[in-house]
Amino acid sequence: MINSIIKGSGKYLPNIKIPNDYFLTRKFYDSDGQPLVKSNKDIVATLQKITEIRERRYLEDNLMTSDMAYFAAKEALDSSGIDAESLDYIIVAHNFGDILPDNKRVDICPTIAARVKHKLAIKNPYTVAYDLPFGCPGWVQGMIQANYYIKSGDAKRIMVIGAENLSRISDPHDMDSMIFSDGAGAVILEALEQKEPVGIINHLTRSDTLEHAHLLTMGASYNKDYPDSTLFLKMNGRKLYEYAIKTVPTTLKTCIDRSGIPLERIKKVLIHQANAKMDHNILDRLFHLYGDAPAPAGLMPMSIQELGNNSVATVPILYDMVAKSSMEGHAFLTGEYALFASVGAGMNINAFVYRHP
Repeated sequence: MINSIIKGSGKYLPNIKIPNDYFLTRKFYDSDGQPLVKSNKDIVATLQKITEIRERRYLEDNLMTSDMAYFAAKEALDSSGIDAESLDYIIVAHNFGDILPDNKRVDICPTIAARVKHKLAIKNPYTVAYDLPFGCPGWVQGMIQANYYIKSGDAKRIMVIGAENLSRISDPHDMDSMIFSDGAGAVILEALEQKEPVGIINHLTRSDTLEHAHLLTMGASYNKDYPDSTLFLKMNGRKLYEYAIKTVPTTLKTCIDRSGIPLERIKKVLIHQANAKMDHNILDRLFHLYGDAPAPAGLMPMSIQELGNNSVATVPILYDMVAKSSMEGHAFLTGEYALFASVGAGMNINAFVYRHP
């Protein structure tokens, strides 16, 4: 049996830390262009209470998304001891490509994956490099695709990267901008021939576009006096929250049930770090579906408090932190199962059950 296991991981966290106080002097407007009535102090306090975000990371002006992806990739290669020339694929999940600080236009020519391969100086022409735009669930989807390649016999080693630079595509006059941050995470998935199933055991993806395709979109600044027509990331937060807590738990349950693994054997849940209140609600609802609630403490490591929501990068960064024992109270143990999951623009939801070799 061919299994897909994680051989190594890496991450890049920008050096610029942005505390909540940073937004106290910001001018915020509603979607109609009217100044918000609440004081910034109250707005920031409410955001922290709901999301638990205390600070986030912003990318340095001299770097771009492809740089973060490269740094994470280099660390993953170093931690695994793998020769980069032996990679069959490099899959980079992102949504906005490289964005200059003073020119907020999407740049994906060449692809971010091609740029990463170039920066790694890989000569092998059969290391196939491509991008995957799939909203926040992009990295999880990349892992699912990589698993298919490996189990089909088409590949033995695949690097899957999630990298995002949301700070440059967020409207400075939209209070939702306080949620977003930057970062990158990478893992190397490797084929392992073994009779006992390990690695990615089962996966599931769904796309709800009929009614929910536009919960995350691009739009002009809420500030009607903004100097140009730059498009920024816009989010229907209330509708998105309602969709997530209704749909994600049932999707995760289906994935778990199809894997044949009892819920109690899953010892870690690595879920997209979008909103702490939402994530806790999703987990409790999942356990409620099994007649078991609330979820036990310590099951779901959280990074959003210090790192914010960096989209496709949140889950691989979270994995790297736990795998390298940099998150107190959390570790991966041989033979234990973990659930990886994400939800985001599209709207897309995906998950996979993973057994640590």
